[in-house]
Amino acid sequence: MRAIALTAALALGACAKPAAPVAEATAPGVQCDANAVQSLVGRMAAEVTAEAQRLSGARSVRSYRSGDALTMDFRPDRLNVERDAGGRVVKFSCG
Repeated sequence: MRAIALTAALALGACAKPAAPVAEATAPGVQCDANAVQSLVGRMAAEVTAEAQRLSGARSVRSYRSGDALTMDFRPDRLNVERDAGGRVVKFSCG
């Protein structure tokens, strides 16, 4: 009886629709482009962060001082703003 139930379950599974494809990371607003904001390096982070987010297409921003401990999670839709002790942007990156 178990063999019949297992065979029926496997046969029904073969008829199931395939899963929907995963959304591409290049969809608008999903991929961050740090190259688009490199001209803002050296300016005060507080003054340029909103503009940098808009120009890069990032959904979120992580701002931190050089040397701060960070999580290692990668998010292609996040703009990272590294700033020095004085608040000036040292580096923009995505992830």
